[in-house]
Amino acid sequence: MQTTSNILSLAIWIPVAFGILLLVAGRQQHAGIARWIALIGSVISFLVTLPLMTDFNTTTAAMQFVEKAAWIERFNVFYHLGVDGISMWFVPLTAFITIIVVLAGWEVIEDRPHQYYGAFLILSGLMVGVFSALDGMLFYVFFEATLIPMYIIIGIWGGPRRVYAAFKFFLYTLLGSLLMLIALVYLYYKSGGSFDILTWHKLPLPFTPQALLFCAFFAAFAVKVPMWPVHTWLPDAHVEAPTGGSIVLAAIMLKLGCYGFLRFMLPIVPDASHQFAPIVIGLSLIGVIYIGLVAMVQQDMKKLVAYSSIAHMGFVTLGFFIFNELGIVGGLVQMIAHGFVSGAMFFSIGVLYDRVHSREIASYGGVVNTMPKFAAFALLFSMANCGLPGTAGFVGEWLVILGAVEYDFLIGLLAATALIFGAAYTLWMYKRVYFGAVTNDHVRELKDINAREFLILAVLAAAVLWMGLQPKPFTDVMHVSVTELIKHVSLSKLN
Repeated sequence: MQTTSNILSLAIWIPVAFGILLLVAGRQQHAGIARWIALIGSVISFLVTLPLMTDFNTTTAAMQFVEKAAWIERFNVFYHLGVDGISMWFVPLTAFITIIVVLAGWEVIEDRPHQYYGAFLILSGLMVGVFSALDGMLFYVFFEATLIPMYIIIGIWGGPRRVYAAFKFFLYTLLGSLLMLIALVYLYYKSGGSFDILTWHKLPLPFTPQALLFCAFFAAFAVKVPMWPVHTWLPDAHVEAPTGGSIVLAAIMLKLGCYGFLRFMLPIVPDASHQFAPIVIGLSLIGVIYIGLVAMVQQDMKKLVAYSSIAHMGFVTLGFFIFNELGIVGGLVQMIAHGFVSGAMFFSIGVLYDRVHSREIASYGGVVNTMPKFAAFALLFSMANCGLPGTAGFVGEWLVILGAVEYDFLIGLLAATALIFGAAYTLWMYKRVYFGAVTNDHVRELKDINAREFLILAVLAAAVLWMGLQPKPFTDVMHVSVTELIKHVSLSKLN
């Protein structure tokens, strides 16, 4: 057994343990007690991730906080965990968003809150496992296991078409992952019986196997992002999911696919990644531009923000496949920023829905007259969603555009013009919902946010502004790991 830390194990299994406790003891617990157990579990889970941020060594690309123990010895499967500059920030981000989700459902979830919170805590631990796993089979187990709690969350606590949305979400993401399993087994035999992901990075694979592996990984990760044209499950899942489900889906689960590109595709099949990069760039630009136009005609606020998420993830995949530091760092920053901004946007929609029970833009108008505090927060998050300088939404997109211009001016120009669509659909939605005279009795009777909602929005606002005004702590962590990745991919191409 090899271990230099147990922080990652604690970050994985503490929320899972609290989740199982809620599921097992749910029938005997009072709903209020269940909420406090969930909150305590989520806060502890976040606190154990703090050493990752304070003790992370930004001068090395090596894996840190490593844990390794035998799991299935016969097949050389190890419980092997570690983080580098590419994956580190996603562990505390996952734990942070889980706290937001618990607080978001505090007064809203009345039907089986024990199971609701239990599913989210288990999901939180599994997602941390995805970002931490350094063994291919362990990664696959965590990656697939995340489907189960989210399927349950959408299917039980979702809207009228929740069963359809949950089934579509599960089916789309599962089918792509089966091809990834075949790729993992091939790499296992090709590496002499090892599931170690870092060993796979060093395999000298011919181009044909690389091309096939690229297709297999792409099928799994592109659906998860999701990229156009395999994105159709996401709007349905978002619309039907409860507020907490939408927050986690946008803030964390979409990032699992993006993370897979950097951990598997670029380092394991670098030649194929270069060869097929124009296709991925083309699909990313379609996602950014076409999906932005689709978002502009949406009448459902949740669906509009769901399409917005697809467009923002298009910037991420574009940044990854232009193979320069600005692009990859920008993509990573965009992933984290989108976690804060999309979480805030979906929570804001949830605040309105809990009061009016409608997500239709036409059901509102003049909300600023009755909910001025809330409208101020919503304006900040809307501006961040547009990419306003000084907010988290600006940093990643700006870096990706700079990297794209360095790669090819036309691609950079197309990516930059797409920001206009983001501003158009976000500000148009804000104008119709919040500005103007009060349009109906439902809006006239609205009460401004309470202390719990104010706390959640204030914390998210602080995160959005902190990252927008001081992105250096995020980029410093990523720099060395991204530089090593680019060097690895470039050398393979030359060879």
